[in-house]
Amino acid sequence: MRRVQNQIRRNCKRVIASALLLFLSTIAFAQSKITGTVKDASGEPLIGVSVVEVGTTNGTVTDIDGNYVLNVKPGAKLRVSYVGFNPQEIKAGNNNQIILKEDNKTLNEVVVVGYGTMRRKDVTSSITTVKSEDLNVGVFSDAASMLQGKVAGLVVTSSGDPNGSPSITLRGASSLRTGDAMQPYYVIDGIPGVDISMVAPDDIESIDVLRDATATAIYGSKAANGVIIITTKSGKNGKDRTSVTYSGYVAFDNALKTLDMASADDIRNYVTANKLDYAYDGKSSTDWQKQVLRTGVSHNHNLSINGGSNKTTYVASVNFANREGVVEGSGMNRLNVRSLITTKVLKDRLELSAGVNSLYAKHKGVANGWDGESVLDAMNYYNPTLPVKNTDGTWSDGSGSQNYNPLSLINEDTSETMYKRMQFIGKASLKIMDGFVWNMNYSYDNMQSTYSSYDSHNSQLPGLKDYNGRATRNTYFNNSQTFETFGNYDKTFNKVHKLSLMAGYSWEEKNNNDGFGLTVHNFFDDILKWNNLTYAGAIDGMPAIQSGTKETIRNISFYGRLSYSYNSKYMLQATIRRDGSSVFGSGHQWGTFPSVSAAWNITEESFMKNQNVFSNLKLRVGYGVSGNALGFGAYSAVSTYGSSGSYFTYNGNSYVTLGATKLANPDLKWETTGMLNIGLDYALAGGRINGSIEFYNKKTKDLIWDYPVSPYIYPFNQIAANVGEITNRGVEFSLNATAIKTKSFTWNTTLNLSHNVNKVNKLSNDSYETSTFAQGDPRVAGVSANGFTQRIMEGEPLGTFYTYEFAGYDANGKSTYYVHDETTGKRTGEVTNSPAYKDRTITGCAQPKLNLGLNNTFNYKNWNADMFFTGVFGNKIYNGTRAHYTAPDFFSGGKNVLKEYVTSRPVTDNLSNIPSDRYIENGSYLRLQSLSIGYTFRKFNDWIQSAQVYVTCNNVFTITSYKGLDPEVNLGGIDPGVDYRWNNYPHTRTFLIGMKVNF
Repeated sequence: MRRVQNQIRRNCKRVIASALLLFLSTIAFAQSKITGTVKDASGEPLIGVSVVEVGTTNGTVTDIDGNYVLNVKPGAKLRVSYVGFNPQEIKAGNNNQIILKEDNKTLNEVVVVGYGTMRRKDVTSSITTVKSEDLNVGVFSDAASMLQGKVAGLVVTSSGDPNGSPSITLRGASSLRTGDAMQPYYVIDGIPGVDISMVAPDDIESIDVLRDATATAIYGSKAANGVIIITTKSGKNGKDRTSVTYSGYVAFDNALKTLDMASADDIRNYVTANKLDYAYDGKSSTDWQKQVLRTGVSHNHNLSINGGSNKTTYVASVNFANREGVVEGSGMNRLNVRSLITTKVLKDRLELSAGVNSLYAKHKGVANGWDGESVLDAMNYYNPTLPVKNTDGTWSDGSGSQNYNPLSLINEDTSETMYKRMQFIGKASLKIMDGFVWNMNYSYDNMQSTYSSYDSHNSQLPGLKDYNGRATRNTYFNNSQTFETFGNYDKTFNKVHKLSLMAGYSWEEKNNNDGFGLTVHNFFDDILKWNNLTYAGAIDGMPAIQSGTKETIRNISFYGRLSYSYNSKYMLQATIRRDGSSVFGSGHQWGTFPSVSAAWNITEESFMKNQNVFSNLKLRVGYGVSGNALGFGAYSAVSTYGSSGSYFTYNGNSYVTLGATKLANPDLKWETTGMLNIGLDYALAGGRINGSIEFYNKKTKDLIWDYPVSPYIYPFNQIAANVGEITNRGVEFSLNATAIKTKSFTWNTTLNLSHNVNKVNKLSNDSYETSTFAQGDPRVAGVSANGFTQRIMEGEPLGTFYTYEFAGYDANGKSTYYVHDETTGKRTGEVTNSPAYKDRTITGCAQPKLNLGLNNTFNYKNWNADMFFTGVFGNKIYNGTRAHYTAPDFFSGGKNVLKEYVTSRPVTDNLSNIPSDRYIENGSYLRLQSLSIGYTFRKFNDWIQSAQVYVTCNNVFTITSYKGLDPEVNLGGIDPGVDYRWNNYPHTRTFLIGMKVNF
């Protein structure tokens, strides 16, 4: 019996072994080894090409000779793909030689230009496009911050202030006026002049930055600072399927750095060691920075609906953002709603669009005035030996003047601003004939802002204790209308002659500054604050009434563009705009802004067909003129009068006395910028490496400044006039490269570098004369006059530091400064403890020599990671914060100082910290601006298409030698590079967790 069982076992093993061998032979028979080679059109082998068996994950990549080896099933198909080339599907076989054709997607992509679009291949101007997926990720109150480091020549500096706006400069400052006069001009979905706050960052599809005057001249008198065109996400044909997308994040902000202020123990040890008479010790130990700063928690939510059919598409989105500042008492929340519906009628020849956009926002701020009336200042200078509150529950009060408890400022002096905006948009596009489309756009924008503030019974601000609570409230209204109509004609003749014509008309009307307000005081308690002004017991007559002066501004324009391309080899473009504005003097209300540019696509020439280096090489040259009418009011060129503060009596009635507040200048006109631009676009390795090199020379003339005039001749002592000239010359370089491309891993990198040289050429003429303009006063303690650190002067750039030169300490431990010859301006070899004004000299410049943006994107299967660096090099910063907090007058007055004052400065040095190069520091830095890691889940089920989760850290680390809070100080305006303590809101390090779900 046992023998039979053993025989059965042996037979079973033979059967199993035979079946296994048969199965393995079947597999071997079903798999076959194939080989092949992949080359480009010129016959050069391509390395790293992905070769995958269709329908499987079975694949490989080509070697250094373009060869591949792969085991596939009989009859299999292969998908061959490579960056910069069109993918192919072929039948698997041995010794296949596959020729991949270049993918001209980048060259054929559509670029948004003024009043139309254009193939990038035909563009003759300097235009940079940033897609939504390439914009910065973080907690941003302003969408412009998303461009920081992304565009060569565009310098964006921002702070951690949730209510702040970034400073933006494109190719150097080209105006002496500040505010709107230095900002780019925004065009959103074809509507010019729209406030960027109307767009939530999540709604942006792409941003096109027009950098040279040949691109911006089509916007005429408003384009000297560059034009930023924002395209939002629009409705798409979903074949009757509605797409719903949710994106959101929660973020945690902490101050990136705090100042190393002296502690209570540091002060006491310093006083004891030097046997000083110190009467300000409050017997406590308080870290005021920790008391004021917090972890700011922010969150953002965006819900968008998108869909439509062949005839009608629609999109709607709701965005809510709540941002908590790291300074107690500061923050903002904002609600954006956008909607647009588009439909086609008249056999699809007429396209109609209508949309409504709205904004509701609340900004809560803290006191940030001069002379100590700033929380950002007080949290550093307030004495650490004082307690937060006294034993009776009141806020501790500092000795002397301009000495305020920062927590008192936060809690007793509060304010907020409410913003409401509503925009209505209507568009129509009629296809009159093949290639000819006529367009009409209309926009109505209405805005209301309401500012409210309250100083309680316990306010420490000067003169407010006797008011028993003071409330201020004002409301202002603005509205604008824009109507534009233009036609585009595009036609290609004989397959090689491409002609594009555009002509249009624009009308704009703005009504601004229509509002009023009042200030009241004597409240019984502080419960209602500003919410019921009738509870106040007093109002100080007419001086308590505020009123705006309503003004109406009208602009009309005629514009046109001609573009010609011969076989995409030779391109020519010319534009012209004729602008008329009501804000300027009679005879100067009209201006003409032309431009012309040409491009030569060198790689289209026959002599370039056999080369294997460049897949694209295009030379561009252009010159254009644009203007700057931004920041002007309706009464800029006429005389204005206002209350002089005194009254007279007539017929028993009291009337206010009027006096001149501004002189008329009928010759006032816009500032004009002419720019020459030479650019070279390049692409290598089939587009795997591409970018551009730009050279520009920008000259702005008729700069406006308020010049002094004789009060004996004129009723006012200054007049606005067009006099100055300024130039900016520079070079920009951009590089986009796919460093690694395999079946499952991709590494893309982008680099942009820019160098700009700024120079003030002229400040005076025969009618108006001045030698210099003093700028940049950090208001350092003990410096009562001539505290300016910079000069605007002919032959030097904006941001030129003009200070004394620190020469060290004398034998008595007192600061000394170099003496300069009054005639030659050179050092005499002497030093002094009390320098004269003649001893000042040029001691540095705030203008950077190089700006850098570097981004690396890694994709591995469903994982993605981004590392984004920014850098500024070769600039100087005047550390006004350090100068102020090491002033001897400061310490002797009972305020706190930097720790270096009590550890590394001679106790005998009692001289004031006058402006000197002692506080001019190297402002260069390299920062890992953003680090993100994400994972995308795909093909969930029928109701979720994909979901992405990601983690981002902003301001990861900074390499710098700057001793202040942060080297990223304001580089715009006419006083760049001065670190002002009272409005220096701390930069933050942000940790953000977000997700995006497509339903």
